[in-house]
Amino acid sequence: MPVKKTSVLVLDCAEPEALAEFYAGLLDARVRRGIDPDLIEVVGHDGVRLAVRRDHGLTPPSWPRPDDSLQAHLHILVSQHDMDEAEREAVGLGARPVDTKDNGGPRDIRLYSDPAGHTFALVAREGRTED
Repeated sequence: MPVKKTSVLVLDCAEPEALAEFYAGLLDARVRRGIDPDLIEVVGHDGVRLAVRRDHGLTPPSWPRPDDSLQAHLHILVSQHDMDEAEREAVGLGARPVDTKDNGGPRDIRLYSDPAGHTFALVAREGRTED
């Protein structure tokens, strides 16, 4: 019988408290602290699991520069009609726009950097409400 597994995407950063609060606000999730102060989980209502980990020697990823280039990024799926509001929320929480020039329509993808420099995208899903 296979062993039950759970996956968690872990983002390295210099300030895990601040980045955990950013993603908790963005994903309407809660921050869960354990005994290790350098690792904090963000747990959402729909099974979202993300963790942030302190890396004292971190060089933040960059995009589109080739040095320290994008290694992974998050897609945050949003209904098409909520994209503008989702963008306001993200920027209000501290996200920095990277590429939002092709806004609109069912293929709307807006790219941002989180406060620690990780890239994430708000991605429109036509008619999407829940999965």
